[in-house]
Amino acid sequence: MQAPNPPSMGAMTPHRGGMILALGILGLIICFVIGIVAWVMGGNDLREMDAGRMDPSGRGLTQAGKILGIVAVAIQLIGLTLWILMVVVFGAAAAAGAAGANP
Repeated sequence: MQAPNPPSMGAMTPHRGGMILALGILGLIICFVIGIVAWVMGGNDLREMDAGRMDPSGRGLTQAGKILGIVAVAIQLIGLTLWILMVVVFGAAAAAGAAGANP
């Protein structure tokens, strides 16, 4: 039995590694939503590359963009958590101060 031939380079979808890397960088700088887009697109494209349907020459750029997207989301979630904690702590302190000021 003969192994199936891999698809020719002409039949493969071109990679979007540069775009995914740019989205990952923008996710770090601008907004974590862009990081989520880079994370999801990078994962999908890596799956397509593994299946042989997408040009694998952009694997490194795609992986870097996906990782930057993950890092962007993680940093933003940590920042959001700290911000919420700070609002709660300062809100409680303000409420305690206001309650102590009234005789």
